[in-house]
Amino acid sequence: MVKMMSRRTWLGMAMGMTAVVALATTQPRIALADTLDDIKKAGTIKVGVGVMGTKPWVYQNEDGSYAGMEYEMLQYILPKLGVAKFEYVPVEWDSLIPGLKAKRFDIIFSGMTVTEERRQGAGIEFTRPYYFESDRIAVLKDSPYQTPADLKGKILATTVGTVEEMQAKSLVAKGNGGEVKSFDDFAAPFLALQNKQVDAVIVDNTTFGEQKKVTPNIRVIGDPMSLAANPEWQAKQDAAGYKFGGDGIGVRKEDAALLAALNQALDDMDKDGVRQKILEKYGLWDESLSRQAMMGQ
Repeated sequence: MVKMMSRRTWLGMAMGMTAVVALATTQPRIALADTLDDIKKAGTIKVGVGVMGTKPWVYQNEDGSYAGMEYEMLQYILPKLGVAKFEYVPVEWDSLIPGLKAKRFDIIFSGMTVTEERRQGAGIEFTRPYYFESDRIAVLKDSPYQTPADLKGKILATTVGTVEEMQAKSLVAKGNGGEVKSFDDFAAPFLALQNKQVDAVIVDNTTFGEQKKVTPNIRVIGDPMSLAANPEWQAKQDAAGYKFGGDGIGVRKEDAALLAALNQALDDMDKDGVRQKILEKYGLWDESLSRQAMMGQ
């Protein structure tokens, strides 16, 4: 998401979890003055989001109220952090990490996939996963394309800065595409597809399902694809020790207390069965999204 776009604490907290979990759970247990203290004093948390309006992640109803799976998860998390209010800060996808580091908002909760490029390269940290994704190749129903190989020399659309952009580049490198055209948001690739300016859209499974409700004249070709890492980071990704493909909540590296609190909130959400109920509500739940499956246990 994936950026969801194509979406988006990968570091979990229980025994027997993967290396990414260990990273999150070995934070020094000392009282640190970090963003958690600030948001408690302010009574509100600012949430960076690059998928506003993209179902089922987070969107507004006609009356202005918010909805979506990430919105509902956030409502569970807020009291766990000791705050009653939140403020969404909508930005373009590739502004999420710079905005977090510049302290325009306190966390990124926007379908962002945990990657070593983002952790080590961009210098932010993530919670354990709360969702897991795979990618699809979407084409128009009346197009002649039946397999990925049919896209040789064709234009693949995606969203800039997402793991789907890496997927599209990987497909081109394999000969299953001619060039990649990246857009600033998640709606634009599908608009270009409808206008036949591009031949296919590389998109996460969640976004595709919702987009099909809006534009039912699209279909998928090929098998579901595991998310693709940037080839320049593949070795470090392989060595990271956690299952690749999960979405986590992003925080600044120095916010150890906030990270621990978010991880605890996600753990509590699973213990209470709330995360599963939310995902079931949006028609997303299956056993691949259980805590054990996402953590690679």
